[in-house]
Amino acid sequence: MTAVQADPVVSTPYGAVRGRYENQVAVFRGIPYAAPPFGPRRFRPPEPPEPWDGVRDTVDFGPTAPKPPYTDAFAQYLSDPYVPGDDCLNLNVWTPEPGSGARLPVLVWLHGGALTRGSSAVPVYDGHAFARDGVVFVSVNYRLGVEGYGLFPDAPANPGLRDQLAALQWVHQAIGAFGGDPGRVTLAGQSAGAISAGALLAAPQAQGLFRRAVLQSGPPEAGDRDKVRRMVRRMATRLKVPATAAAFAEVDRDLLLRTQAEVGRLSSPVLGGPAFGIVVDGDLVPRDPLEALTDPGAGVAKDVGLMLGWTSEEYRLWLVPGGLLERVDRLGPVALAGAMARCHCGSEVVRGYRALHPGAGTAEIVGQMVTDHLLRIPLHRLAEARPGSSYMYEFAWPSNLPQLGACHALELGFVFDTGNTPESAKLAGEGAPTELADAMHGAWVRFAADGDPGWRPWDAGHPVQIFGKGEPHLASGPRDADFAVWTADPTTEETAPVSEPVEGWPARTAELRSVVRRLRRSGLARRH
Repeated sequence: MTAVQADPVVSTPYGAVRGRYENQVAVFRGIPYAAPPFGPRRFRPPEPPEPWDGVRDTVDFGPTAPKPPYTDAFAQYLSDPYVPGDDCLNLNVWTPEPGSGARLPVLVWLHGGALTRGSSAVPVYDGHAFARDGVVFVSVNYRLGVEGYGLFPDAPANPGLRDQLAALQWVHQAIGAFGGDPGRVTLAGQSAGAISAGALLAAPQAQGLFRRAVLQSGPPEAGDRDKVRRMVRRMATRLKVPATAAAFAEVDRDLLLRTQAEVGRLSSPVLGGPAFGIVVDGDLVPRDPLEALTDPGAGVAKDVGLMLGWTSEEYRLWLVPGGLLERVDRLGPVALAGAMARCHCGSEVVRGYRALHPGAGTAEIVGQMVTDHLLRIPLHRLAEARPGSSYMYEFAWPSNLPQLGACHALELGFVFDTGNTPESAKLAGEGAPTELADAMHGAWVRFAADGDPGWRPWDAGHPVQIFGKGEPHLASGPRDADFAVWTADPTTEETAPVSEPVEGWPARTAELRSVVRRLRRSGLARRH
């Protein structure tokens, strides 16, 4: 008869926790790394949790941060579990070998969701495969939306980012007892999680807390403070309260979420608008993170290895739900004018994309322009500033579901090797290739273990590992021609000057703003 394996018990700085073994991996869920951020702690920086006596059971996922649900259009593709409760500043650990002697590499995961949705309880983020392959995996919940990224005159900025810093500090103190090596931590995230990782990469208080970073479909950036203020002011107007943290703290939590969702529906990754985001605060974010990381004289995180990448058709997740892809194609020149306004560029950029992609429709041109401007070019700049220690990839496998292509977030089921879950199939469809998951997941494991995912680091040849149909392969500068359009001289014969718009396009700034407003009202405002 086989002996029953005893539940694992580990000591943390605040008390002992009991997990359980699942398929030979020890799993601990819902461990508090900070106190509940409500009552007098609402809108404030995180504080340590209250220590507890005895052993705390940590088998189930802890509460998720307050958040509105996805719209029906997005919910058919994306899962976002809700766990009630105030103790939402918690994390989860998967480890193959709990105990202080293992000294295994650690990967800390920050989820995406536009800083308004998502949680560590999403089944796609299950850490079993990482632990199975020798990596201690940690996933983190943090405050979202106005609770985490509202900008108020009477409260510090970026409390959600401060939550993530507190989680990293907890990992530095506690992960050794779970079998991890605090000197071999990789910080990884996707979308808003990658943007957060980029900000922490540049944050003075986070220096030395991680050795490597993975940024998937999100660049280091600081948002426009005015955009965040507009979100807060518009919420305050609807709520009929002052735009202060003290006033917002008195508002019913559900009403606050509904109001946030109503105001946020007029924002879009493609066309912008008021939105929550990480902002320069003079403290945790002393300057724009990308500028800090690409400043050769700053020396910020100079010894941190990087893996950076994107998907081939990020924009399809933003436009396919609700039939927005077809709507953009129908809008034609109006949509192109909106893209120009969003990207602060002239008609020469659109002409360049049309020349490089003669068969592309309006939605593809708009989507790829905005993706390059907001995401790929900043990540390219970061790699250029750190040759030899940066690795670039592109995920190019198209979903088995209609129109999604190689869209935003599709790579996650492959990175986590969770393609067999119904939640992964919502985005990938049935029959996603397991060999591609083996290749991608293996690369992430190798990078966490020793900093080398298995292909050539960034150099003058601009190597990019392509994960698509067939065998993964290395390509040289596959998007260099598109990126060059942004720096081309607009007065050359090949392109028209900015002052000479394509026929039928609004040319003046006021008209372009009007176009963007029309597009947002038309339904492009639903966001991931």
